[in-house]
Amino acid sequence: MDKKKYFLKIFSMAEKKYGSSVKRLAGDDWEKDWQTLVATILSAQTRDETTIPVSEDLFKKYPTLEKLSKAKYDDVLKVISRVNFKNNKSRHVIGAAKYLIENYDGKVPDTIDELVKIPGVGRKTANLVLSEVHKQDSITCDTHVFAICNLLGFTKAKNPTESEMQLKAFVPRRYWSRINRLFVLWGKDVPRKSKEKLLAKLEET
Repeated sequence: MDKKKYFLKIFSMAEKKYGSSVKRLAGDDWEKDWQTLVATILSAQTRDETTIPVSEDLFKKYPTLEKLSKAKYDDVLKVISRVNFKNNKSRHVIGAAKYLIENYDGKVPDTIDELVKIPGVGRKTANLVLSEVHKQDSITCDTHVFAICNLLGFTKAKNPTESEMQLKAFVPRRYWSRINRLFVLWGKDVPRKSKEKLLAKLEET
């Protein structure tokens, strides 16, 4: 099997089905760069449908990075109580705000090595920020991307980082930043994932 050719065929089908979707994901459409970063930190292991309104509430209470950096842990915890791992995330979003102010004048850095030093930021969040904020080519590998790519044989990965690296080896760079959105929308459409169910969903009209 020509892996690249097969991937591009599936990608094209996914784009045809989901490319025009207006469904908002957690990292989409934030006014400020730091809000994209914080919302993505909050989104880990939490549904977008929960993360988006929680993030909106957080940004209403703390409309600037400075205010968030000075927030009290318990106050943030109350606002984000509906997300998973809320205790760690409360510390992380305050810590991230402080880190950006102290190290980058409140700006969001534009390299993965710098981003992963921020509290609460792993490769998935860093890659999404590179794509959404800095418009760089990057592969954001969340649980949907990881599962789909393993099931369809694009990757044989033990974790999302391995999946990201394996995809980068054969997927043309111009497709990288679009993989996450399309595959997340596709994955949400197929809660119980199998190769057969995934392909059947793409073939539905």
